[in-house]
Parts: sequence; structure tokens; C-alpha cells
Amino acid sequence: MPLRAGGGLSRRPWGRDNGRSFQRTPNIVSATIAEESIDCLVVGAGVSGLATALALLDDGREVTVIDAGKIGAGASHGNCGTLTPSHAPPLAGPNTLLRAARWMFTPDAPLYIKPTLNPDTLRWMLGFMQRCNHRDYVASARAKYTLLSDSRQRIQQWVERYALDCEFAETGEDYVFKTRRDMDRELGDVPLLRELGVDVEIVEGRDYEARDPAFKPGLAGAMCFRGDAALRPDRYVAELARVVRERGGRVIEHCALQSLDSGAQGVLATTAQGRLRARDVILATGAWSPQIANAVGLPWLRKTIQPGKGYSITYSSPPLAPKRPVILYEPSVCVTAWGSGYRLGSTMEFTGFDDSLNEKRLGALERGAAQFLHHPVGPEVREKWCGWRPMSRDDIPLIGRAPGHPHLWMAVGHGMMGVSMSASTGQLLADMIAGRTPCVNPAPFDPVRFA
Repeated sequence: MPLRAGGGLSRRPWGRDNGRSFQRTPNIVSATIAEESIDCLVVGAGVSGLATALALLDDGREVTVIDAGKIGAGASHGNCGTLTPSHAPPLAGPNTLLRAARWMFTPDAPLYIKPTLNPDTLRWMLGFMQRCNHRDYVASARAKYTLLSDSRQRIQQWVERYALDCEFAETGEDYVFKTRRDMDRELGDVPLLRELGVDVEIVEGRDYEARDPAFKPGLAGAMCFRGDAALRPDRYVAELARVVRERGGRVIEHCALQSLDSGAQGVLATTAQGRLRARDVILATGAWSPQIANAVGLPWLRKTIQPGKGYSITYSSPPLAPKRPVILYEPSVCVTAWGSGYRLGSTMEFTGFDDSLNEKRLGALERGAAQFLHHPVGPEVREKWCGWRPMSRDDIPLIGRAPGHPHLWMAVGHGMMGVSMSASTGQLLADMIAGRTPCVNPAPFDPVRFA
């Protein structure tokens, strides 16, 4: 099973700029807000928070979004921008533990788990290990597919309705294999994927090479998913923010959440710029959720979500790029080409909240791409980036009412699927807050399962 690289990389802790990009922007100073009463407060201006804000605005709610940093500076910036119902199978699979053990002492392996004695991390790891079985694997895949499939179509509708300029395209996506052994192992998921509704085509190596001259000869074959799509994720988030503001929403940057006091009538939020009394509050705090767990009255989040670090490199376009987004299976490298650039991404590194940029990891992306592609990199490096994905213990996001808090809601733990799940996450929360029939079955995503 490859690392499914379409989702977000979160690397912006609340209270400081945590972007590890070589393209820095100056700080923006926002005016201090006095204590006031508001309708809906969304904490986090990443893809989940802004999508939820838009869905709430469509419901006629008044929305304020706050963020400790800049819009889209975390999970929403450096991922590969694929919208992938095909990626429903979770990271926690029957073979994951064996692969992780084999790679334990290989720091640039696609999956790396750093030994630790941190009790919260160990509890998370134990819960994750218990999910590495066939029954839970299938259950997680079914739950994730409902959200991914709904969101894939809903994002396309938003692109058309709101004229989102984000390079959206119905591209499909492919897994490409070098070895027959690995391809045969991944083909074991095809019956489940087809049962879920994923359109899968199996292509032999020579036929795939004839389709796409970007690839070197010697491929074993490919799995081609016709229903997937792609967009430029940083532009998608910027466009969501534009529409939220145009529809009357307020977005306040550099406004870190400090604490929440939740009651029967609403929630009092203390921020770096003042206090806000909100009727409803939605937490969309990404990988930083366990670090603010006590401050928001949800201490169990510390053992529920852990940061899974990923990397990407963005280039100018190479002379010849793959025609569709692809995952190069053996090195677990995602390759996406847009009109505006070209990106290699992926890897999964459990090293806590370490925000250092590991050049060995970046080098592994380029080496992996070079095994498959005639032109694995572009002529100009535009950005090197790493980030934290918010990985829940069962690889299913937490979407719904926070247990024991009638006006506090959650949209966290999307792992590598934040962009892919964004629109459906927002709509699902808007439906539940309004008390109407939700767009998808909310039961698998209920945060109560961890409380």
C-alpha cells in the first residue's frame, strides 16, 4: 500500500509561524478586536476551516474565521492537490506494521517512525497498531470513501458555482509500479475499490509506457483511477478565502486561540486579539489539535491525533511531465503537474512536532522519481517544503459535535486527505449544526468514539 499523498501537510502551530518554506512572506499585523458576540467562530483558516465557513455562509449563518498565522500556511499549502476517492483505504493496513519495522532504521524510507517514550505518542501508536487488521481496514475504507466521493463532486460544483481559479481538472490518477510483486499485492484491493464504486482500470507496463512517454521503459504496470481529479491546493484555499469574504465572512489572521470555555448557551473564546462569545465554535486546528487539547477542554485529543510529517518540492515545469497525477508506488512519491508548476510529494514521518526540513527526505523524492521518469525534476526549484498531517488513530477524521460540549464542533484529523475531504466536511458540519439530514452518514466520523 502506498502512502496516499493527496491530503494536507500541516505545519503551522498556533502562536508562531511554522512554515518551512524558502519563500517567506512578511508578517501581517491585524487590529486587536474587542470582546464581542458573534454567531459562528471557525478556528483555523486552512482548507477544512474555510470550507466549513463557506458551507455555513451558504446556510445564512454569520461566520468569523481566526488563524494564528496566515491563510493556508499549514496543511493546505504543500500537498499534491489530488482529489481521490480511490485513496479510501487507510494507512493502517494488515501489512503496515511489518513495513514500518523494516524501515525503522532507514531515515529516508517512505514510512518512518522515530522511537519515542512520549506517553501520548505511545498511546496513539498502540491504538494505530490495533487498527492494522483486515476488518478495520475495510471499515475505514468504507467510511472514508463516502466522504471522499461526496467531496470530489462537491468541490467541482464549488469550482463552477464560485468561479474558483485553482487549476481544477478531471484528470484521474494512476498508481504506477516497477515490480510485479508490488503490483499484485496492491491489486488485492481492487475488489473492495470496485465494490465501493471506484472506477479502476488495470494496464500492463508496455501499454502504459505507450500511453505516457514521460515514463522510462521497464514498468510492471499501472492501476488507473478514472474518477479522481486534481487542483492547485494553495490557490484553492486562497479562492475559498476570497469567496468567504465576498459572501460576508470575516477572516482574521495572526489571531491565535488561547482557550475555550464551553457552556449551554455558547462558547467563550479567548484569543491573542481579544475575547469572542460565539453561538457555535468549529475547531479546524489540524495537526496542532493535541497541543491545544487542554486549552479547549478536550484532553483526550492528545492521544487521538499525532503529526505525520510529509515533504514536497515544487519546480518549474520539466520538458516532459506525466499526463496525469501519479503515485510512483515503490518509493511512494506523488507527482502532480499543473500549468503553473510541477510537484513531487509524500513520505510519512512520525517524529513528533519536529519542524526541521530534512534534505535526505527531499532527496528521496527526487531519487524515487528518477527511477520512473525521463525528466523527474523541473529546471528551477521554486519551493522546498515539509509539514505536519493531522493523523487520527483510526485514519478517519473527527467531524461532529465535541462530546460534552453542545456548541463546540470538530473538523480535525483528516490525515493526508484534507483537501480531498474539504467540501464534504464543511457541508456535513453545516448540516449537523442546522439539525437537518446530513450529506453523508455522520456516524463513522463522530468524535465520541475517542472520548
